[in-house]
Amino acid sequence: MHAARLGFYLAGGCPPGGRRTYPGCRDPRPPRRTVPVSLPGGVYFAGESRAWTGGMAFYDPALPGEAAARAYLLDVGQFADVAAQEMYREPGADAGLIAEAVATGRATLGPGRYETLLCPGRLDGLPLLTFTAPWAASEVPWQAPAPAYLNMIARGLRESHGWDADRIAQYLLARPGVAGAWDAAAVAALLAGTHRREGAGLTTDGREGAGLTTDLPEVPG
Repeated sequence: MHAARLGFYLAGGCPPGGRRTYPGCRDPRPPRRTVPVSLPGGVYFAGESRAWTGGMAFYDPALPGEAAARAYLLDVGQFADVAAQEMYREPGADAGLIAEAVATGRATLGPGRYETLLCPGRLDGLPLLTFTAPWAASEVPWQAPAPAYLNMIARGLRESHGWDADRIAQYLLARPGVAGAWDAAAVAALLAGTHRREGAGLTTDGREGAGLTTDLPEVPG
């Protein structure tokens, strides 16, 4: 996730290109630390984002390969509030799911698209936490993401991992939902800031706390 995007979850507001205003966290302070990480599994795009339109990014630890992600050091209350907003709930909810996810690796609040918390590992002794859908990538139709959404993910990859445009494009074009729906030229234009929103990117085939929260690039819907 692009750092500026996370800022809207923490401090509130509506990100550029988005359709949703976030209430923010009770504690709006920035993360105490941020590091690039790779998680076992992969990212795919499915469903329809109410905030961005187009497919949303989900993490499936059962997919082959690795998912490029970014870890932010938040306290328990901050992570609970970020997760609540992603679940379209009010910040301030019970953080009990966090303890369950850390203990068992997984905790589900409901059937919603981001109502499942995962703990895919630890970093420097702190649990890595993220949220995703309760279903597997193989259980849902894949859906191409909107240009603004994919661009934000690309910017997050560049900012966190330091990848160049070619590597970012190679990574994104291999993601289910992007593959076959976006072509290399369209992704390159998106990264260069010359992509037109009116479907120009689609081919004719077009589809001390809680620890480190891992926001996948790959950002929530």
